[in-house]
Amino acid sequence: MGLMDKVRAQATQVAQKAQDAGRAGQAKLDQSQGKRRADALMRDLGAAVYAERTGRADPDTAVEIATLVGALTAHEAEYGPVSTVATADDVASTTAPPTAAPEGDSKLD
Repeated sequence: MGLMDKVRAQATQVAQKAQDAGRAGQAKLDQSQGKRRADALMRDLGAAVYAERTGRADPDTAVEIATLVGALTAHEAEYGPVSTVATADDVASTTAPPTAAPEGDSKLD
């Protein structure tokens, strides 16, 4: 096997590894986008149900809830089951960080 044959074989291996890495990256991106979409649908559904349960719903809220449930069902058919349990990351992204009192504004003084 000549030098050029070895170089070609190595180049082919490198190209294959690059393609594999690209496919893995694309799958991860698709998964991330799917999770973001599911999170948005669940948030919207929660807001609509909350409005309905607290008497703040408008006449279209029942239709909106049915539409969101249908969208979530379709999403699950494509991406798999949607988690209904909030993770620490979910909670952290929806709560504001605590704010510190300005210096000298302490009640202990």
